[in-house]
Amino acid sequence: MNDAQYPALGRVLLKLSGEVFGGGQIGLDPAVVHGIAKQIAAAVENGVEIAVVIGGGNFFRGAELQQRGMDRTRADYMGMLGTVMNCLALQDFLEKEGVETRVQSAIHMTQVAEPYIPRRAIRHLEKKRVVIFGAGAGMPYFSTDTVSAQRALEIKCDAVLIAKNGVDGVYDSDPKVNPEAKKLETVTFGDALAMGLRVVDAAAFSLCMDNKLPMIVFGMEGAGNITRALSGERIGTLVTSA
Repeated sequence: MNDAQYPALGRVLLKLSGEVFGGGQIGLDPAVVHGIAKQIAAAVENGVEIAVVIGGGNFFRGAELQQRGMDRTRADYMGMLGTVMNCLALQDFLEKEGVETRVQSAIHMTQVAEPYIPRRAIRHLEKKRVVIFGAGAGMPYFSTDTVSAQRALEIKCDAVLIAKNGVDGVYDSDPKVNPEAKKLETVTFGDALAMGLRVVDAAAFSLCMDNKLPMIVFGMEGAGNITRALSGERIGTLVTSA
């Protein structure tokens, strides 16, 4: 465990799970997406520059489709298209809140999204627009966790924020299995690896650790938690290199 200084959050990348967008069901729950948009809009008003990556698990999960007999590559591309649908939904509700928003897709679909261009994304952020990255990495076998870390590094974010459903941070063991599990306020990447903690997938973890990108893992449940995390309030667990 460490006593790392909490990072100042001027520009952040927020990772949201697709399952949340569906409210636990297949498809989209507009009320859920609207609530998330309101929280992001509040953080924008506080002056934070925000980029977002959304999973597509409320529509398709490539690994699960593969288990049901589908080719993994094709299944992953279906999952990427699902993320774009979530991006467009969040864009719609953000703009209803008066927040200028741009969707950038790793797969070219110019009628609904810009292509992913890092310098253009940075320019949008500087103009206080929210940028939502869709279609994952545009390649199969890459999770949206990994894409979140990569995009955060490329657009020079201060931290990547991982919004979890059903857990409010990183614990020293699985709280769903061990009722005595203790929540960690801070932890290093090295300690988390040594303890076998599954924070995000291994590639995302490695990218953050190798490039000293802080990660904040927090729970979405609770009024205003997304706004609090985006605005730099201490919430969840801070994961750092040292």
